[in-house]
Amino acid sequence: MAYAYVGKILMVDLSRREVEEREIPDKIYEKYLSGLGLGYYILYNEVPAGADPLGPDNVIGFVSGLLTSTRSLFTGRWMVVGKSPLTGGCGDANCGGNFSPALKKAGYDGVFFKGVSEKPVYLEINDGVAQLRDATHVWGKDTVETDKILTKEAAGRRPRVVCIGRAGEKMSLISGISNDKGRMAGRSGMGAVMGSKNLKAVVVTGTRKTIPYDKEEMKRLSRKCLVWVKFQPPFIPGSGTPYMGKALRMMPMQMTQIGFLYKMLLKKWGTVSMNQASLEMGDAPIKNWKGTHLDFGTDKSYTVNPDVFTECEVQKYYCYSCPLGCGGICKIKDPRSEYDETHKPEYETVIALGGLLMNEDSYSIFYLNELLNRAGMDTISCGSSIAFAIECFENGLLTEEDTGGLALEWGNTDAIIKLVKMMINREGLGDILADGSKHAADRIGKGSHKYAMHAGGQDLPMHDGRNDPGFALHYAVEPTPGRHTIGSQLYYEMFNLWKRVTGIPKMKMFFHKNEKYISAEDKAIKAAACSKFMNVVNGLGMCKFGTFLGVDKIPVFEWINAATGWNKTPNEYMRIGERIQTIRQAFNIKHGVDPKQNRPNDRTLGAPPQTQGANKGRSVDLNRMIKAYWEEFGWDERTGIPSVGTMYDIEVNEEEVL
Repeated sequence: MAYAYVGKILMVDLSRREVEEREIPDKIYEKYLSGLGLGYYILYNEVPAGADPLGPDNVIGFVSGLLTSTRSLFTGRWMVVGKSPLTGGCGDANCGGNFSPALKKAGYDGVFFKGVSEKPVYLEINDGVAQLRDATHVWGKDTVETDKILTKEAAGRRPRVVCIGRAGEKMSLISGISNDKGRMAGRSGMGAVMGSKNLKAVVVTGTRKTIPYDKEEMKRLSRKCLVWVKFQPPFIPGSGTPYMGKALRMMPMQMTQIGFLYKMLLKKWGTVSMNQASLEMGDAPIKNWKGTHLDFGTDKSYTVNPDVFTECEVQKYYCYSCPLGCGGICKIKDPRSEYDETHKPEYETVIALGGLLMNEDSYSIFYLNELLNRAGMDTISCGSSIAFAIECFENGLLTEEDTGGLALEWGNTDAIIKLVKMMINREGLGDILADGSKHAADRIGKGSHKYAMHAGGQDLPMHDGRNDPGFALHYAVEPTPGRHTIGSQLYYEMFNLWKRVTGIPKMKMFFHKNEKYISAEDKAIKAAACSKFMNVVNGLGMCKFGTFLGVDKIPVFEWINAATGWNKTPNEYMRIGERIQTIRQAFNIKHGVDPKQNRPNDRTLGAPPQTQGANKGRSVDLNRMIKAYWEEFGWDERTGIPSVGTMYDIEVNEEEVL
């Protein structure tokens, strides 16, 4: 009997309108878990080399996590995987909400799609019965409207919907996928893959129960964990966040960060809790990565003070099995908005549409967030693409004739709003920017690539590698490049992995900031540990924020054993994470992606270093770190290609090939 996982997936051929149920052997779950690992196991076997990401041979899959619905905490996230039209290789995005448990209740660990439908369709799954249905009536609808209509039409109890909006339908390469009317799986252009297949949505509902191996142990572990999550001091000063950033910027010494402190901020404000601190300390990129805290300092950063967002919050939002509740529903106060409410903008959204563009109008960010959520467009890539366009305009590479009369100037909020709408509708300059800054630079030419801040085609997130070199390294080495959710020096500190995993460096309580810029080998070992661990976390359907409490407080490895009965050690689970990373890297190699092409723009690495501000004089020795990282995985240190030995480990026997 399989515990924790269902043991089955659906493979849907949209061209033939055929739905096939497939059983997955137990040993595949032991090698790859579920979630991200299972997703890439399927992709590696199913997507032929050279497949057009927007063609019939590409496969897009929605997968739940191994620990979802097992009575563990923070385990309600789902993953979407496919060949990315944005980067040409690994494409995946991660999202919270309530879709993951619903997929398991419907009777499957994942549902995968290949082929192309002749007309718009959606898939409805109800207790193991799957049917393709006509989606013509919702094609052209935004994600919120689509969710409401299909929820009302669905059979069964409490249906859950994932869907695309206009950006996905128009195959914008920076389009994502929505659930819960605004929770976004935004990265890698997966919305475009759905749009290319004429697949509007997936609707799931069911009553199947997931059974853990040891229910009592799962309860005990979760109750103990809950004590740490629920504790909240009575007073946390909101006005102190900019001064926190100033202190972190000015002090020569740094304390190893304790995730418990960040948990308190998340619980009160959500991810926007660090808006001002990040802007002040050099973590948040400003003015398309060329600015500093002197450009968007305390006076301007106050416009995105965490309290601005809680003042607009009308309801807390909790993802499935989350006791923290960092999300929220907010009122939109912008008079230009035709909408009343939006999901609380995340940190990435606020910085991408705020400091990156020098936009001081905080109310506009709520409106822009809702516009992009309804369209199903990645807010990070949208903000980054507009920053690119503004700098092109500033340097004469774009004129008002190109922009449709818009004066693309830093902080011009009205122009930003109009350009976002043009991107959503693929109108004028918006049509060029709707595929991200790298693809826009390809079309504009004129030396514009130097203003495109991306890694391998994916626009960079809102964490500056000059402040934390671990971010820069992960942007470059992750098989899905430009990803901030995998690792950094900060993440390594908060994960506390050395307390459960042997053979990795232990952090000192205090260290000099310069230590972050000295040893490439040390950073590579820590980065590799983060990659392995987060592959495990994403195979479990677990939230990164939960793991920030540290594996000594959040019983990640113990939960897996109690849920499955496998009784593996933390090091054995890290080995699974290593295997998942290797199959992802192998997927890229199979599809002709040179790992060296994912190096970010030199500006983001401090080449040349800034002459003022929080990151003054800092640069990142990325080449040495990349080589050391690849070597840590047993790949060729010059090319990043997995060795024969590591490839042998991911190979499957003939009877395992799907």
